[in-house]
Amino acid sequence: MGWRDDLEELAEKLREFYVAPYRGAAARAKRDEDDLFMLLVFSQMMGVPNPASYYTLELLPVLYDRFHEWHTRMGMEESPLDHFRCC
Repeated sequence: MGWRDDLEELAEKLREFYVAPYRGAAARAKRDEDDLFMLLVFSQMMGVPNPASYYTLELLPVLYDRFHEWHTRMGMEESPLDHFRCC
């Protein structure tokens, strides 16, 4: 083990020391951004006019897997969509 390995190990520990306090805030910000995106994609199905619905239509099959955890996190105990039951 040479001095370069020691230096790389020290750099990794310093990086972890400085990044660790902000990891939770970054995860919350990403989750909030994902929630807003889900609302944008599913808004037309919930009755909210969406001018971008033509472009978000092809994203629906990709996001169906995460729909249940999204609507429960948003405080809706059951699916808000009449024609789509996930629970």
